[in-house]
Amino acid sequence: MDISEVARHTGVPASTLRFYEKKGLISATSRSGERRNFAPDVLDQLGLIALGQAGGLSLDEIGAMLTPAGVPKVNRSVLMAKADEIDATIKRLRAMSEGLRHAAECTAPSHAQCPTFKRLVKVAAAARLKQSRAPSISTGQRKLGQFP
Repeated sequence: MDISEVARHTGVPASTLRFYEKKGLISATSRSGERRNFAPDVLDQLGLIALGQAGGLSLDEIGAMLTPAGVPKVNRSVLMAKADEIDATIKRLRAMSEGLRHAAECTAPSHAQCPTFKRLVKVAAAARLKQSRAPSISTGQRKLGQFP
């Protein structure tokens, strides 16, 4: 399967396919001139990569779970840790959603008089302080949603 066919079938740009090949996530079966050719199972491998990325795994983590033949060798502890991380994020976002709803619906004359709102402000301030004391995280990682 020609690289352009793979790109057309999957929506993954050829440049990304070349990058994945360079990282060892997929491998071309041959080259026809300047064009790479892939076995049909590359579509399944790209599906696994997409699934891992959707679950928040890095390409290095995904690569560690693929054999050279592209067969998955799942690291259950990595998946469990990622699931725990997602659960913590969901819990944090649910609490934020409930707090925003309360603030929007609160009947207190002023939010400054609402005990629930005051508590939310204190929790947010404490979380911000805790985050600022954490080891430095690059802006790129924050933008990618890898860290709060």
